[in-house]
Amino acid sequence: MSRRLVPVLLVAGVLALVGLSLFLGGNSEYLGTDNQAVSAIQEQDPGYEPWFTSVLPPMSPSVESGLFAAQAAIGGGILGYVLGRLRGRHQPRTTTPPEQP
Repeated sequence: MSRRLVPVLLVAGVLALVGLSLFLGGNSEYLGTDNQAVSAIQEQDPGYEPWFTSVLPPMSPSVESGLFAAQAAIGGGILGYVLGRLRGRHQPRTTTPPEQP
């Protein structure tokens, strides 16, 4: 395979997976496991009281997903930087040291 074809196919595959999951999902609300856990706990113990309350008021789903995306981007940037630095350490040096007179 061509070296340029592999990244294009990988990106196309990821986009196809995302598009397919959005198309087949059917549910427009993206509820996570937190909401499922709360409902499961309340079904088991109707008198359950949370240990603490949130410092911030509940935000809209679009704000929450934006904050999650920002967190993922920051983590990806840090991971990419660290991996780039580690790879740079192990690459052979192409410059020659100056000669001693």
